[in-house]
Amino acid sequence: MNTASKFLSLFVWAALVFWVAASAVPAAAATYQVDPAHAYILFRVKHLDIGYSYGRFDGPDGVIEWDAAAPEKSRIEISVQATNVDTDNEKRDQHLRSADFFHVDQHQAIAFESTAVKPTGDDTFEVAGNLTLLGKTRPVTVNVRQTGAGKDPWGKTRIGFETTFTIQRSDWGMNFMLNGVSDAVDVTVSVEGIRQ
Repeated sequence: MNTASKFLSLFVWAALVFWVAASAVPAAAATYQVDPAHAYILFRVKHLDIGYSYGRFDGPDGVIEWDAAAPEKSRIEISVQATNVDTDNEKRDQHLRSADFFHVDQHQAIAFESTAVKPTGDDTFEVAGNLTLLGKTRPVTVNVRQTGAGKDPWGKTRIGFETTFTIQRSDWGMNFMLNGVSDAVDVTVSVEGIRQ
């Protein structure tokens, strides 16, 4: 074998070894920025134990670090400003922003930060984390479903998740009018993230 052939063989072997080594390295988690225009935090409470009142928080923000190959390595952070509460009734919204409820003068942020992600199915996950409300942080565990993933018309990669869960507002010290507005609050969070 001449010198050129030996060099070519060594080059091919080196390239093959590099390719195999690179293939063995697991892909890192992708970072997705929550898209506020396609993110929703909705809630409902029982009024006078008769009917439900509904509301939402506008402008959620957050980051999703998602490892599709190893979801347990993923991380989720979602937050919203309590002052952005909207129940389609300005008088009620002002009351909700007061010290009776969200006390936005002292506690503006509502935030969730995951501490563990556990797959429970092909596109379902149990997500444990800490929910901060009224300056108090308490653990919660929610069931999350991946609603989709793919390219948008502008070539950006998106991923979507949704969860519905129930909290007791008194656990965070929101005790006003428990006889008229239920302690149990049903919360739905539905978000799209854009890959960075």
